[in-house]
Amino acid sequence: MKANFTKLIFLALLFISANVSQAQNFQGKAFYMSKTSVDMSNFGRPDMPEDRKKQMQERLKSMFEKNYELTFNQTESIYKEEETLETPGQGGGGGRFGMMSSSFTGGPLYKNVKTGDLLQEQEFFGKQFLVKDELPKYEWKMTGETKKIGQYTCFQATATIQSKAVGFEDFRPPRRDEEESEETESEIGTPKEIKIVAWYTMQIPINQGPGEYWGLPGLILEVSAGKTTILCSKIVMNPEEKTTIKVPKKGKEVTKEEYNEIVKKKTEELRNNFRNRRNGPGGGRR
Repeated sequence: MKANFTKLIFLALLFISANVSQAQNFQGKAFYMSKTSVDMSNFGRPDMPEDRKKQMQERLKSMFEKNYELTFNQTESIYKEEETLETPGQGGGGGRFGMMSSSFTGGPLYKNVKTGDLLQEQEFFGKQFLVKDELPKYEWKMTGETKKIGQYTCFQATATIQSKAVGFEDFRPPRRDEEESEETESEIGTPKEIKIVAWYTMQIPINQGPGEYWGLPGLILEVSAGKTTILCSKIVMNPEEKTTIKVPKKGKEVTKEEYNEIVKKKTEELRNNFRNRRNGPGGGRR
């Protein structure tokens, strides 16, 4: 009787050990497409030729339609842009577009839902930063709506946040009819209310998602926030070749709030420099 009991205990421990080992080795990859819409009416002169507008639209498209890869396990994830060959004439190029494109070059973004850590390597105008902060807290509300994304049944959840992040359109130099408006300048970096709509699947019960999004009882496959939509196009569960999830370490360590302030000040500096050049001698003021 005692031998049988000992045998049962041994089998139970073996079963628990196998499950723990399987959980530790669990890994998945999700591939996402991100698209951000930009109001072209805010860029360029009103009399800009159509071919120039089209060229500008193509450059913006290459900057704001990107592919990302999310590698995740039970507690950690790393989200990074997929490397692609740049099409001639479609990249950031030189001038203001090149500066703006390089300014928002984001490196790997790491999330740990167990410790609550969020880290991202971020390059801004040639300087490397390590943005280190706590995971944002989303007050998700379940709507009860469902839909299919590929083979996965997804549930909808919404949240509202206040964001101080400087957006791409803040880099737009003020038009002449705005130059005297202090209100335009004060808009840079002021809190904006953003509604988030996320779709998650409980068929992959992990607390992860693309970018900074997390906090739902299943992997987030689609999320819309402001003018940006991120959609999952492919999922690979337990790939044969495992990826090591490395914690980002490069750059000067700053909080997210500190980083947003750095970007805000640089943006205001660029706008002021552009105004001074345009209004100065030979600036072309009509």
